Amino acid sequence: MPRGRPREFDAEKALDAALDVFWRKGFEGASLPDLTAAMGINRPSLYAAFGNKEALFRTVVARYIEGPAACVVKALEQPTARAVAEQLLGAAVDLVTDSQHPRGCLLVHGALVCGEAAESVRRALAAHREAGEVALRMRFERARAEGDLPPSANPADLARYIITVLRGLSVEAAGGASRRELRRVVDVALRALPKRRRPTRARVK
Repeated sequence: MPRGRPREFDAEKALDAALDVFWRKGFEGASLPDLTAAMGINRPSLYAAFGNKEALFRTVVARYIEGPAACVVKALEQPTARAVAEQLLGAAVDLVTDSQHPRGCLLVHGALVCGEAAESVRRALAAHREAGEVALRMRFERARAEGDLPPSANPADLARYIITVLRGLSVEAAGGASRRELRRVVDVALRALPKRRRPTRARVK
């Protein structure tokens, strides 16, 4: 049997182009003509290499999480709860206002407005966001167990608070807010975090 013809395009560049389109327009807003034009391929080649539009979008989301959004994983590695929040929010501001990328967050805007046909996409993005919140909650639970957060701190509430601020930053950035404005929001948000309890000094008799 004759071998299939080799692909005549760079798959990595094509995925980056698809990421840009989905990031700018969301899942439903990105049409197949938009995608094929940006990727430099025709529709049959897109289907052959990446599957249908939803399969391509899922591949792009994974690429986004491992690439531009990798700052989330790095933030969780910080030594204190406050450092985690500072790096996570600071990196988010840099990401959603980066002039090299579309404004906002793909996980927030990708399926923000979807019809019934895209319900599976909406659920998939919600699952990714939930996984991030769970990881953050677990990190705060560890911080409380280590004495880095006071016993009264609620890791689940703190994680939800930070995630809510993150989503708000994305929405505000997409609406045109500047990096300086969003950093001021982060400063206010960080002041609401519970402070680490300082050990009391023993009195000298």
